[in-house]
Amino acid sequence: MSLRSLLDLPIDMGWRHVLFANWPVDPAVVDPHLPESLTVDTYEGRAWLSVVPFTNVAVRPRGLPAWAGFRLPELNLRTYVTHEGAAARADGDAGPRDDAPAADRGVYFFSLDADGILGVTGARVFHHLPYYFASMSMRSDGSRIAFESERWHPGARPCDFDARYRPVGDRFRFEPGSLDEFLTERYRYYTETPGGELRYAQIRHRPWPLYEAAVDVGENGVFETNGFATPESEPVFRYSPGVDVAASGSRSVE
Repeated sequence: MSLRSLLDLPIDMGWRHVLFANWPVDPAVVDPHLPESLTVDTYEGRAWLSVVPFTNVAVRPRGLPAWAGFRLPELNLRTYVTHEGAAARADGDAGPRDDAPAADRGVYFFSLDADGILGVTGARVFHHLPYYFASMSMRSDGSRIAFESERWHPGARPCDFDARYRPVGDRFRFEPGSLDEFLTERYRYYTETPGGELRYAQIRHRPWPLYEAAVDVGENGVFETNGFATPESEPVFRYSPGVDVAASGSRSVE
């Protein structure tokens, strides 16, 4: 199999026990950390930094049964971006059509820590994502999730994180135009290669089932590791039991 075919390889997986821990910040805080061709996306004038712990399940190339996949606990720091010059492509495999309204709105990952040598290596080499090796644990006590992560990636800055979280109240769907929609309904991610090439992948999944969340964050080195001061703003927490996901291969933004 050629390198090109590996880059184009679509992936199926499930995202489970997802915490969206979101902090509003001034757009000027985020902008210097983005590739030049991306623009900070804002909601009511504020940019957002989101710390997202969860676990991937049944990660596998498209066409293989779920039992052939592997589990990959993950912790990422992301923000929300647009790219008006994104190429319109026909994409029957994942996400809304690339030429659909706001199809260029997506997420940009500053870092992704994960507990799995195969998954981390593949994501770094074939999808140019800033993954780092970490030791992680996710334990469930009824509806309460305990998540811990400690980065051990050779040569990388340390990054420790732990949190306890659980859903509260009734499950809901986002309202159109709401902050919940802004923070969760994203069907594209962007990444930049070491050579400066901007790439993207399309994502397809059902709308997130959401809950408000009770959260106790212990150690959180995610911001400092990525060159941000810990925001002093009040965070917005959401929990989702998860969705099944189809992701396209990595593609160049022309």
